[in-house]
Amino acid sequence: MKKILALGLLAVSMMLAGCGEKTAAAPTFQSVDITGAAFGRDFALTDHTGKPRTLADFKGKVVVMFFGFTQCPDVCPTTMAEMSAVMKELGPQADQVQVLFVTVDPERDTKELLSQYVPAFDKRFLGLYGTPAQTAAVAKEFKVFYSKVEGKTPGSYSIDHTAASYIFDRNGKVRLLVRHGQGPAPIVHDIKQLLS
Repeated sequence: MKKILALGLLAVSMMLAGCGEKTAAAPTFQSVDITGAAFGRDFALTDHTGKPRTLADFKGKVVVMFFGFTQCPDVCPTTMAEMSAVMKELGPQADQVQVLFVTVDPERDTKELLSQYVPAFDKRFLGLYGTPAQTAAVAKEFKVFYSKVEGKTPGSYSIDHTAASYIFDRNGKVRLLVRHGQGPAPIVHDIKQLLS
């Protein structure tokens, strides 16, 4: 009886091993894996060239999406510089990646300002903007917090905002949450996983 049981267990383990060999190994990400999240499904904004954009426009590319504002003194420029470094490290693969900068300051971040600020980090980057209502709707869909912090004069306000980026796969599905300040290496690693 013990011999039959042992043979049965051996047969089951061999079948399971065989199944494992046929399926591709799941990617191992260094950012927070949020695959299957029920948010971050789409947006309707305008890019800095004046073209209306949705997530479907970038199908076939890995998309990195960051929310910020052009007058941000630290988080936004460092994130954009980090993404510029990521694109350099990706080399030719960078052409399969689209970085999107979504402004949470529609009052000041005009099309003209975004068209100067965003491509200064990489000419392939796109700045996205909308009306205050559109901005609020997109922020809600992506669970992004932002709040105006009044300055000494009416136009000198700042904005507190979520300092993370989202990465989407080639099919437009949100896959990763990238924490601010972790450096380009983990992002390069994760994007290569999604491109393979």
